[in-house]
Amino acid sequence: MQRTIYQAEHVAFAEAVASFLKAEVTPHVREWEEAGQVPRELYRSLARLGATGVQVPAEYGGGGETSFLFNCVLTEQAAYTLATLGSHRVHTDVVMPYVLSYANDEQKRRWLPGMACGEFMSAIAMTEPGTGSDLAGMTTNATRTAGGWLLNGSKTFITGGSQADLIIVVARTSRPENRRGGLSLLVVEDGTPGFSRGKRLDKLGLHAQDTAELFFDDVVVPAANLLGEEGQAFRYLGGNLAQERLSIAVNAQAQAVAALEVTLGYVRQRHVFGQPLSGFQNTKFVLAGLRAQVSAGQAMVDKAMELHERDELTPPDAAAVKLFCSELQGQVTDACLQLHGGYGYVREYDICRLYADARVSRIYGGTSEVMKSIIAKSMEL
Repeated sequence: MQRTIYQAEHVAFAEAVASFLKAEVTPHVREWEEAGQVPRELYRSLARLGATGVQVPAEYGGGGETSFLFNCVLTEQAAYTLATLGSHRVHTDVVMPYVLSYANDEQKRRWLPGMACGEFMSAIAMTEPGTGSDLAGMTTNATRTAGGWLLNGSKTFITGGSQADLIIVVARTSRPENRRGGLSLLVVEDGTPGFSRGKRLDKLGLHAQDTAELFFDDVVVPAANLLGEEGQAFRYLGGNLAQERLSIAVNAQAQAVAALEVTLGYVRQRHVFGQPLSGFQNTKFVLAGLRAQVSAGQAMVDKAMELHERDELTPPDAAAVKLFCSELQGQVTDACLQLHGGYGYVREYDICRLYADARVSRIYGGTSEVMKSIIAKSMEL
């Protein structure tokens, strides 16, 4: 169906991004997956393209846009061109909003120019080995010192953790009766004594997106690196979850579209029993059904994007679009791999990577079960 969410400037940006990705990224995906991460130069190249600091104010070297749609364009084009951007989307869609919203003027002057030009890549460290989705149960703690904080603990499943220069660490700074209180955001900079990184985690998919464990052993965090107010981290995290989940939904939807297009190309050229695979009724029916489902997902995503632009996307609606599109991505990639037969299980074929990459969409940013709980609560259940 025709999409109406984008205007002429978004279309022009999409064309420029697609051209760059096809020439500079897609040919290197296999190489970067083997390396376990993308080269740092990719982030600087994306910044020169204008794709990194879109929402950073012009005074700090960014594009000064308030719209999130340009971020969505980049996410979609990366999927459509079968490219990989490493942890770039986490940097722009998840971490940067915290700095833009809660950093003071001095912190913005210190961090935003580097974040906009790709020199300072960032990560956010929330998840701990024993807590999972229970953020209020985290044990990483920071105690007051004369000049700031003394940070101790560990984090896991941190996207971009092995390459990040700035890491927003969620830590417990006090223990009020309400478990959700007493959490603060502390920014740890690369090279700080006591801060170390574990090896990159060997994951099922997203092989070029570095994911690591992080360790904090008496890390001295200066008072100037407290982001926002002390004890307000849980509220801050909740405030950005709608955009984070929308970002995941946009990617999941775009990846489903890519899987369908890859499979259409495959069934048209693959011959079995003397005729193209596309000529069998089962193939036609499966792909027609997937097309209808993908169209429904696109309508839902576009509506969510529209609401977000008006600052009207509610947490339950964000949970619903994340749930629907991540589940859809899994269903589409599974059906498409099946149509590839044994070749779909071979990493040489794009559908194999799309299938493996899809699985985590139902886990990160809040599991499908957490999304259902949020939706159920909004229904007063």
